[in-house]
Amino acid sequence: MTIEWTHSIDSLDWDEMSELYRIAPLGTKSADWLRTAYSNSMFKCLAFDDGKLVAAGRAVADGVDCSYLCDIVIHPERQGSGIGKQLIEKLVELSRGHRKIILYAVPGREPLYEKFGFRRMNTAMAIFSDPDKAAADGYIQPEASFRDG
Repeated sequence: MTIEWTHSIDSLDWDEMSELYRIAPLGTKSADWLRTAYSNSMFKCLAFDDGKLVAAGRAVADGVDCSYLCDIVIHPERQGSGIGKQLIEKLVELSRGHRKIILYAVPGREPLYEKFGFRRMNTAMAIFSDPDKAAADGYIQPEASFRDG
């Protein structure tokens, strides 16, 4: 197994990328959606094994203040193999020099990212297009929690 890493999306099969997110499982993301998201991201990192896409991630960054790691995906057959660790290390290294590197994890996966130095934020907040689903999936507290203190 020889992993080939690249930062280029020039010859990427976007349908293969979409399928990777579906089976990971990280939800349904169309090839067009992913092409737009990755194209608009400062940093991209992809891993191939024998020409097959096995891991990918990106960082939306401004070059000085903030880099946001997102859409980290590992093929189910490769999860637990260390390739995810390498991917995070590569994205963090690409993001060095920013004042802060941010990510939000799939609920329950936070301990993984703590190993890389990520710490919980006390004041992070988000607006989701479907807040009820985000709350049900564990990404945000139900709206009443903020008011009830």
